[in-house]
Amino acid sequence: MALNPHSVIGVIGAGTMGNGIAHVCARSGSHVVLYDMAQASLSRGLALIESNLAREVAKAKLSDNEAKASFGRILPTLDQGALAQCSVIIEAASEQFAVKAELFRQLDRMMPPECILMSNTSSISITKLAAQTKRPAQVIGMHFFNPVPVMKLVEIVRGLETSQATVDVASQLAASLGKAPVEVNDAAGFVSNRVLMPLINEAIFALMEGVATAEAIDQIFVLGMAHPMGPLKLADLIGLDVCLDIMQVLVGELGDPKYRPCPLLMRMVDASWLGRKSGRGFYRYDQ
Repeated sequence: MALNPHSVIGVIGAGTMGNGIAHVCARSGSHVVLYDMAQASLSRGLALIESNLAREVAKAKLSDNEAKASFGRILPTLDQGALAQCSVIIEAASEQFAVKAELFRQLDRMMPPECILMSNTSSISITKLAAQTKRPAQVIGMHFFNPVPVMKLVEIVRGLETSQATVDVASQLAASLGKAPVEVNDAAGFVSNRVLMPLINEAIFALMEGVATAEAIDQIFVLGMAHPMGPLKLADLIGLDVCLDIMQVLVGELGDPKYRPCPLLMRMVDASWLGRKSGRGFYRYDQ
């Protein structure tokens, strides 16, 4: 099975990850149907795509004409039925199993049988999502990293019944977007978040227990371990609600108390201090 270069790619969710995925797909020459349930979210996503394309023009990574052509290949819609023309769907809805499961059941009913269903989930079982459909061989994880237009890695997550043909299509698609596909098997958090989230969580414990300030904790990782940013600043970039969701998946699926979310993380999410997107997390951000 090969991905037709003229295929239309459907992206579900115009939030941080969804608009980034739509951006790189359109930039690579594909036509994209970008679906969201809310007009406000769709409008914000389109504005971010336009702004990020303009930034690439300013950095001489794209010409002005290429940026305009890329933006023109994106069809924004509130009509889920518009996805029926797509040969591949990339789901980038919120990191909640119930939300994603319902979407996969709907997509399985409405999409043609040859359509491949991909999830950008950062921790949820691909095998469990595939079980919501009658096409488990054609369900796969395609985990992009934030910011999508910049980060090279895509974790290709093979579920229990995912076919090799589906893996090949996902890897081919990632490569066509200028990304580096790395295949992993289905397990809670996969590789990236199984390792990263406990690191972030432990940094939050260190802050809560007064071991050091947020700035000091981050400086130690940047200056001493050559990380591009410290774990607390990274958590703010990812979104503290997303970090909490992933930690809850890890502790629920793996059953090990070492994955328990830090109480400070839970309190901050309760306060809607979600990081960059809310203007406040471990740091304050100019709205």
